[in-house]
Amino acid sequence: MTYILKGKNKEYEMNIGLEIHCQVISDSKLFSKSSTKFGALPNTHVSFLDSGFPGQLPVINKFCIEQAIKTGLGLNAKINKKSVFDRKHYFYADLPTGYQITQQFHPIVSDGWVEIINEEGVSKKIRIEKLHVEQDAGKLTHDLSPTKSMVDFNRAGVALMEIVSKPDMASPFEAGEYIKKIRSLVRYLGTCDGNMDEGSMRCDINISLREKGSDTFGTRTETKNVNSVRFAIQAIEYESNRQLEILDDGGKIVQETRLFDANTGTTRSMRSKENAIDYRYFPDPDIMPLILEEGLVERIKESMPELPDAKRKRFIEEYKLSDYDADILTAEREVAEYFEDAVKDTQSHDGKMVANWMQTELFAVLNKENKDITESPIPAKSLGQLIDLIKDGTISGKIAKDVFKFMYEGDEKSPRKIVEAKGLKQVSDTGAIEKVIDDIIASSPDNVALYKGGKVQIFGWFVGQTLKAMKGQANPQIVNEILKKKLG
Repeated sequence: MTYILKGKNKEYEMNIGLEIHCQVISDSKLFSKSSTKFGALPNTHVSFLDSGFPGQLPVINKFCIEQAIKTGLGLNAKINKKSVFDRKHYFYADLPTGYQITQQFHPIVSDGWVEIINEEGVSKKIRIEKLHVEQDAGKLTHDLSPTKSMVDFNRAGVALMEIVSKPDMASPFEAGEYIKKIRSLVRYLGTCDGNMDEGSMRCDINISLREKGSDTFGTRTETKNVNSVRFAIQAIEYESNRQLEILDDGGKIVQETRLFDANTGTTRSMRSKENAIDYRYFPDPDIMPLILEEGLVERIKESMPELPDAKRKRFIEEYKLSDYDADILTAEREVAEYFEDAVKDTQSHDGKMVANWMQTELFAVLNKENKDITESPIPAKSLGQLIDLIKDGTISGKIAKDVFKFMYEGDEKSPRKIVEAKGLKQVSDTGAIEKVIDDIIASSPDNVALYKGGKVQIFGWFVGQTLKAMKGQANPQIVNEILKKKLG
């Protein structure tokens, strides 16, 4: 189903293209040896080259190039054996040289694609036009002085991968899923940490409207530097409705660059959109064309980890998971690794049960405390052992929740030791259970009569009373069997 915006007299389709900027994971910058470590004091990770001193020559960081190639392979893209660095000229206080070194015309990666699942649950291929490597600019801060703006060049010169999509997304939902797919991919590959709140991944949103059924694209606007999936969706929703109102009133869309205000959920005009000629691109005279050495791409390909789509498919086949469970457990590499470690540490290798416990119990407490899976107080091995205790009848599911809480909050992480120390072992002694049931039946003749008279739903009351009398430690299956026999 096509996402349609309904105007007063016409219906419009949305065309969305995204430019996602991913900061490359590397120890040093793209052309200098300055550190890329986040959170340092302002202007402490800056070389003469980064700060625009004359006479400084850039030297390409080979590792950054390898990271870009690895990402390109993950995007099912073509790796170009020859690429060229260009100078993109513009003046801004956070760009000390007056130009940015980028790859405008001959990028290292081109013609890729990724797959997303849209609102209708249908797989959709989003084409990647290119991935090019470029320098990041510095960071301006405007709220430390009433009369001055402060600039921090720690980020200046850090390697970025700009991933440019075709305008293949047709709704805010699709754009959100695409951002999440790219984020998951680069995190699996270890090429970008995907921390949008720290600015190491951000996106520019190009959006236009065209009349329903038309083959001609409308005039687009670009909304810069959006740093979360939620904000991207909000920006698209606001900007598409803004454009719709203009078209409804007979106006024309102005091609321009806009900024998103996270506090109001609106966009505002920043500047009229420049064309490539305004940037005066030309090949950087200090950097020779980049020629990849023979065999480099093949070596990188051999070192690639299993990627999200392949892992998702394997989880469904190997562990008999639902599509939903597989989506949740493969979205983040660390979550997938925790899941597989937990399954490997169970004797039954019951992936479905591990998935259920992770999603209902573990994720609930982690989310409540704003922690991710790497901060889980319960090791994957311990969760696997807890599953085994349930499977072999040592404890019930109800008791297991108590054991889980002890593991999460306490120092002891062995579920078996907790069960033994606190006397939580499930009672499966039929004689002991039968005695308790006999006492309950003898003391409840009215309820027995109701049950035998056809009110079968009262059976749950007998189960509850038995479990209560045995402090939750009676084996529920045995309780049910004995009760059915006694009341039958």
